[in-house]
Amino acid sequence: MHLAIASARASIAAGQSPFGSVIVRSGSGQVIATGHNHVWAWTDPTAHAEVVCIRHAARMLGTIDLRGCELYSTCEPCPMCASAIHWANLDAVYFGARIADAEAAGFRELSLPIETIYREGKSSVRVHADVMRNECAALFAEWKQASGRAY
Repeated sequence: MHLAIASARASIAAGQSPFGSVIVRSGSGQVIATGHNHVWAWTDPTAHAEVVCIRHAARMLGTIDLRGCELYSTCEPCPMCASAIHWANLDAVYFGARIADAEAAGFRELSLPIETIYREGKSSVRVHADVMRNECAALFAEWKQASGRAY
């Protein structure tokens, strides 16, 4: 999660939103890819940290099947990102801040927990919530201070 937080800070420094992700090999923890939010830079509403990270990992591994890998995200993945994680066949997702933390910072989130999406959709992706939640939620305050604005 420390690398995901560093990626989110790189996003803040680049004038983007405070979201970061990392994909690692299950078991060994070997880093495959990192990613942060590029929505404004790329004028692409799908360029969330998780999606960017999945794109990088797929290119690095030469496959869209990321079985044997896990994703760490500073914030609970939105429904779009949760779907991308599922379609990439990642083994698990670990996240820090909750959707409610993003909403409290001014982000317009869909209040649909990833656990609900995966349960209802019968996904096999394992979910590990609240990993370093306080540290990840603090990124929103860092972003507001750096950007001087709320989302």
